[in-house]
Amino acid sequence: WNHRQQGMISPARFIPLAEGNGLISAFSDWAIRNVCAQQRAWIDAGLAAVPVAVNISAQHFARNDLPAMVAKVLDEYALPPQLLQLELTESLLMRNASQAAAVLQTLHDMHVETAIDDFGTGYSSLAYLNQFRIHALKIDRSFVCQIGEQGETTRLAAAIIAMAHELKLEVVAEGVETEAQRDYLVKHGCDQLQGYLFGRPQ
Repeated sequence: WNHRQQGMISPARFIPLAEGNGLISAFSDWAIRNVCAQQRAWIDAGLAAVPVAVNISAQHFARNDLPAMVAKVLDEYALPPQLLQLELTESLLMRNASQAAAVLQTLHDMHVETAIDDFGTGYSSLAYLNQFRIHALKIDRSFVCQIGEQGETTRLAAAIIAMAHELKLEVVAEGVETEAQRDYLVKHGCDQLQGYLFGRPQ
């Protein structure tokens, strides 16, 4: 957030405030709408649009109107639903598993992809991975940053990749910062990588 007086403010500062005062749902709506508007602009300019992921807050997800809101925006910008991916945390999904499963099924039927963000750091049950209609798992950067050192954490990254592939899920590694991390993840079949090694926040 580029504040007029304070300059650039990190999401680590303003997101918790928005969650605390109830504004976070408006942030999510804004993010989805702006992502779709940008993709439409790219397409209209003759550029290749690629899927873009948007983090969804627990408050927004709990409103139950998320699928309807997403459908409305996709229709407004005439976008294929495959160009939007929604990222949700494990703890968010586990707050009300039956409601979460219903919302994820609706999004799946709309062909909107969903991913579990920060996988491995929450309190979910692996049994739910078969019930939730999701498309991808994102390996938390706390596991990725340990790659290259000896220890259990390195093996956990490879185990998550293998488990996800057995469940026919894609795997995205977060926080890739070194070539050693990249090489390890590629060697173990990670589908997508993101992090400072490839680009800084824009």
